[in-house]
Amino acid sequence: MKTAQKRSNSKSVNFNIEKELSNLEKLGANLYGKDFLLTWEKNDKELHFVLKIAELLKEMHARNIDLTMFKSGLAVSNFRDNSTRTRFSFASACNLLGLAVQDLDEKKSQIAHGETVRETANMISFLTEVIGIRDDMFIGKGHTYMREVAQALDDGYKNGVLNQRPAIVNLQCDLDHPTQSMSDLLFIKNYFGGFDKLKGKKIAMTWAYSPSYGKPLSVPQGVICLMTRFGMNVELAYPKGYDLLPETIKIARENAEKSGGSFKVSNSMESAFKDADIVYPKSWAPYSVMQQRTKLLEEGYNSGLKELEKHCLAQNAKYSDWECNEEKMKLTKNGKAVYLHCLPADITGVSCKQGEVSAEVFEKYRIGTYKEAGYKPFVIAAMIAACSKNNPTAILKTLYKKASKRAI
Repeated sequence: MKTAQKRSNSKSVNFNIEKELSNLEKLGANLYGKDFLLTWEKNDKELHFVLKIAELLKEMHARNIDLTMFKSGLAVSNFRDNSTRTRFSFASACNLLGLAVQDLDEKKSQIAHGETVRETANMISFLTEVIGIRDDMFIGKGHTYMREVAQALDDGYKNGVLNQRPAIVNLQCDLDHPTQSMSDLLFIKNYFGGFDKLKGKKIAMTWAYSPSYGKPLSVPQGVICLMTRFGMNVELAYPKGYDLLPETIKIARENAEKSGGSFKVSNSMESAFKDADIVYPKSWAPYSVMQQRTKLLEEGYNSGLKELEKHCLAQNAKYSDWECNEEKMKLTKNGKAVYLHCLPADITGVSCKQGEVSAEVFEKYRIGTYKEAGYKPFVIAAMIAACSKNNPTAILKTLYKKASKRAI
């Protein structure tokens, strides 16, 4: 009895699988043979297609339905930066669908001996269905690297080297973090009761103080570029000098205009929090700093990196009052805004002396942030299914009809 209760804890009594499968089919989107690199490269139908697959997978998993779509095959995990949630979410997603996961440790591969991206991409892909890549620390490099891998796979498939062309899923680059922003979106969509309920909601995407430097820009960039597509009123706030990539600001403005929402940039955390329905206080490094950091790393200029870090930490310290605390939360709509974070958060008095969020606020919303993160394995699995299967809707219908138990 206890086991059954544990396995049914996340089921939604209001979720009609048959109806949602029908709605999925009506979308008529087709991502087969494509990669999922940037949300703004996908049209509205394609985004909703992946989001709906993710929700179906999450609900079917909660009902203990076997979701194996692959009888065999490899999923290559290529993390060029540290990760906990995204790394385990990718592995979980691949395992859920029936794929075996293999980490590509570049230090243990021939990449360390000068093997080119073109060669590596083909050599790891003979029986591979998907490659998940995280490369987020270098401005102008991460997304470019993913494109280079994609071109190499196209070449290998075209010339008969590969029997199938693996899909590439962006697990975070210098421009976007699509698996995170789409997980955030699903969480708030269900919190407020539907995508239509997000129209007119205000979300504050704000910089927050951190006792470290060099955090990627891709989370705030991903959030402003995705949420503006859903008619939301997005206010991006940061201290002067902590700019994001100009191209992402341009995309956010264009999306807001098309969707009927709004996009505003300010230099006040209080302004962003005022009457906000959702707050997302998250530290990041200034665009100009990340450019300098990338150049110094390429040159191997270690003393220069130490000087840059020293300067940036001193600069951050000027804005230690950019903390999400109870006082600022009172500025939000009815003082009850939803708190989001990609985790791990820098929690004042817990993980650091002074950080992004007070311990009181984080503890109040802690379980919510865990649930927010809980969408990510299913978003990743949805991306894999959509890009690797010619008719994922038909496969989901078959799996639901068969309703084999995932675990007993």
